[in-house]
Amino acid sequence: MILACNNLTKSFGISTILSNISFHIEKGDKVGLVGVNGAGKTTLIKIISGELDYDEGQILIPSNAKLGHLSQHQSMDFSLSIYEEVLKSKQDIITLENKIRSVEQQMHNLEGEQLDSLMNHYSDLQHQFEQLGGYGYKSEVIGVLKGLGFEDSDFEKTINTLSGGQKTRVALAQLLLSKPDVLLLDEPTNHLDMTSINWLEQFINSYKNTVIIISHDRYFLDKTINSIIEIENTKATTYNGNYSSYIKEKAIKLDLDIKHYENQQKEIKKQEESIKLLKSFNREKSIKRAESKEKQLAKVERIEKPSTYKAEMNLTIEPQITSGKDVLHIEDLSKSFDNLTLFQDLNMDIKKGEKIALIGANGTGKTTIFKLITNELNPNSGIIKIGAKVKVGYYDQEHQSLNENNNLIQEIESTYPDLKISKIRNILASFLFRNDNVYKKISQLSGGERGRLSLAKLMLSEANFLLLDEPTNHLDIISKEILENVLKNYTGTVLYISHDRYFINQTATKVMELTPNGIISYLGNYDYYMEKKEQLLEASLKNSSNIQHIKKQPSANKNDWKKNKENQARKRKKENLLKQTEEKIHEIEQKIEEIDSQLCLEDIYTNHIKLNELNEQKDSLSSKLLELYELWESNLDN
Repeated sequence: MILACNNLTKSFGISTILSNISFHIEKGDKVGLVGVNGAGKTTLIKIISGELDYDEGQILIPSNAKLGHLSQHQSMDFSLSIYEEVLKSKQDIITLENKIRSVEQQMHNLEGEQLDSLMNHYSDLQHQFEQLGGYGYKSEVIGVLKGLGFEDSDFEKTINTLSGGQKTRVALAQLLLSKPDVLLLDEPTNHLDMTSINWLEQFINSYKNTVIIISHDRYFLDKTINSIIEIENTKATTYNGNYSSYIKEKAIKLDLDIKHYENQQKEIKKQEESIKLLKSFNREKSIKRAESKEKQLAKVERIEKPSTYKAEMNLTIEPQITSGKDVLHIEDLSKSFDNLTLFQDLNMDIKKGEKIALIGANGTGKTTIFKLITNELNPNSGIIKIGAKVKVGYYDQEHQSLNENNNLIQEIESTYPDLKISKIRNILASFLFRNDNVYKKISQLSGGERGRLSLAKLMLSEANFLLLDEPTNHLDIISKEILENVLKNYTGTVLYISHDRYFINQTATKVMELTPNGIISYLGNYDYYMEKKEQLLEASLKNSSNIQHIKKQPSANKNDWKKNKENQARKRKKENLLKQTEEKIHEIEQKIEEIDSQLCLEDIYTNHIKLNELNEQKDSLSSKLLELYELWESNLDN
């Protein structure tokens, strides 16, 4: 055991953030810390790292264990270069190396026993140096910096010239190189491109010590962790497995929690009716019995009503105008800024109903393509043709169209004056703005809240072709799931830029990769893109050819089409089987409820023959129900 929390409690003023949090983590575990924004994830990390005190409870960490924390705010020496600042993480090796150099100088002036003694000391120092990885530490520093996206030309840049994102990457490099026993990472993939995130995944997977990660990047969590600690309603629940396993297990747990809650509510109602009836008799014995029942009922530990936000996520928004089949045609498009050519001879065709993820390294021109489509920029050459009846809606990262002085209802009303307040409140509730939150000023909203509001406005527009630039930035996981649900059910066309691989997996029907030499299309989601890209890379290595010469958008070949059809058929079959199983479960549960009602009747429970018959029927139905639950869970997992 490397870390344990026992009944940890933390409050800020009258607000309890963490209540009786308990869990333990073994050495080498990779743990994801999840929960909605404001749940207390960062607070817990700061408590573990010693940056914050806690009110009650206990934290157990071995006295010799070294903790390293990547917080969202870092301090460093702004006068140093990137390389010099990161090299500080190897100060113990550098100090030892300087000692070795000093001893080497002393050895030149000694002889005899003094020399022998110093040579023994020199041998010990060299052994320590080797144990610490001293002979390769400079290569290790360079490897980590390059893995996190820095080029050789960046190494000499001073810290005070860097952006906030670059400084975060420098701090992350320092932390990874220091190799703590417990690595605490708060949103480590922020400011990393896909290549750097892939590198970080590999680093964490090969890291022998313990890692605790706060991240909204669900794909990253899938690739790196073996357990989840969820903070919800001030409590902590531990789940084994990666993020996808947690989602399945949580869904099953939620179903069970709902059943337990409903069963207890039925029992409470039954007892309350019984108490009311006994009191109505107005006799001394019946009143005493009622009072006794009331005392027993008061002692019952009430099950909290489970959170069922997923049931509120069935939001479907239809475009008011249906576009033609051809939504966008781009031919031989080129764009340069001064002497910098972003792309040339770019070709793209988008059809009605497609959900396309536009990916590529930072700086290749993805956002520029959006601005060319919306006429914010003019191309150097080429054709951009918007299809018949196509209405374009653009979501940008800056949310510049929001009026800071409006509250949320006023913001929607100002754009859609004909909408009723009830409709506005419903759409806002679908994007997690409920109760008095709808009266908050735009100026008071967080980045994630602004993002959700902008998406709500966009979904209400007449647009049938959505351009979304990093729509999941600043959104917590629940907000991302809402957006995924909206896009899955949206019958219009969507082209979006995203680094969120889980989001791409959930929503994309096609991935377009923007490369320096053109666009390469992949018919499928992110996993299919990665699989196909690896196959193409292997083929290119075997044939000593390079796929980057492909500039025109290739159409899907017959094998791709066939594979896609087979996958769709399998998916439909699975969905049908799940639906049939759920219907059977519902049918049997109703039958069991009917039998339970009959068992409460006096003419039944006084007739042992009928009683036995009904109990046997119930046992048989309960066995079938258990089998159906197992069948449902197995189909859900496969």
